[in-house]
Amino acid sequence: MTDGISARGQDSDLDLESLASEEADAEAGPIRYELFTFPADFTLEVLHQKWKNGEILIPPMQRGFVWSQFQASRLIESFLLGLPVPSIFFYVERGTEKYLVVDGQQRLRSIFYFLEGSFGEEKFGKRIVFRLTLPDGALSQPNAWNGKMFSDLREEDALKLKNSILRAFIMKQVLPDDDTSIYHVFERLNTGGTSLTPQEVRNAVYGGPFNEMLHRLNEGEDWRAILGRPKPDQRLKDIELILRFLALYKAGDKYEKPMKSFLTDFMRDHKLGQLNRELEPVFVKATDAVKKSLGARPFHLRAGLNAPVFDAVFVAFADHPEELPKDIGARYQRLLADADFAKWTGRATTDVEAVKQRIVLARKYLFKE
Repeated sequence: MTDGISARGQDSDLDLESLASEEADAEAGPIRYELFTFPADFTLEVLHQKWKNGEILIPPMQRGFVWSQFQASRLIESFLLGLPVPSIFFYVERGTEKYLVVDGQQRLRSIFYFLEGSFGEEKFGKRIVFRLTLPDGALSQPNAWNGKMFSDLREEDALKLKNSILRAFIMKQVLPDDDTSIYHVFERLNTGGTSLTPQEVRNAVYGGPFNEMLHRLNEGEDWRAILGRPKPDQRLKDIELILRFLALYKAGDKYEKPMKSFLTDFMRDHKLGQLNRELEPVFVKATDAVKKSLGARPFHLRAGLNAPVFDAVFVAFADHPEELPKDIGARYQRLLADADFAKWTGRATTDVEAVKQRIVLARKYLFKE
């Protein structure tokens, strides 16, 4: 009865060139975690009160409420009949001590909606009344609860429902000092779902001004032309490219493999937007210069956009926003023809030496006499 999480699309809409080193880097396993997990039995009334108090939250990686009124009704019937209901999972948010729903959103919302008398969230100023939708019993005997709202239940049934127990497993991350483990737990509980991309995890864990800037920059017309895709990628691969450029531009001299961790650390360290005023115009100017100089889709060299070529060229352009040689297009072609550049952008692309050397070559070919 796992509720699952949202996957923003089965596949990325962005056609990135398949490079073994990039794929291996993205698939690097999560770091080791130390989690404290314990069971707790809550009555439905207590859970509802916590929900109303804002002590239970639905994290952004969760999909919306998707159960039908029939599914929700069968859950309520299970409690009224005294049948077992699968446990839910909470994660204790660092700093707030609030419960984030890891697994069990559909069950919890069904319970809360029934107790509150309306099914789903308000739409256009209206709410759908939640009346139990249940099949008839044995020998077609009418179900005594069918068509009833919570307020229609007999007092003993209402008390039984409110006092019903739902077991929860509560997790709290001890080490490392962040909340990243929750999203790996999401993946493993959602056994039939699509694994999250690294940027989807960052998007949820490190929300704030910096993340908002990334999404804003991702809408730029010149940037969309460079990518060759008018709409943002459902799996956030385009946003990860922006993060990759900004991180290498600002902290490339401190780069350490894997790229995945380097980008995560950079986003974590600047999630409050400390560098937004500096980095936003850098990206805008570089994007404008690349589009004017190299045209649309300049990094689609073979089969999709080559991320290593992109990051090297973008860093070079960002270093020289006002100094574009008239023969920049020819210079770019000479850069692509360089055997060493082809090596550093074709294999072992996330190695420290590869990252360093391709940026050096991009600066040399594009902007030095």
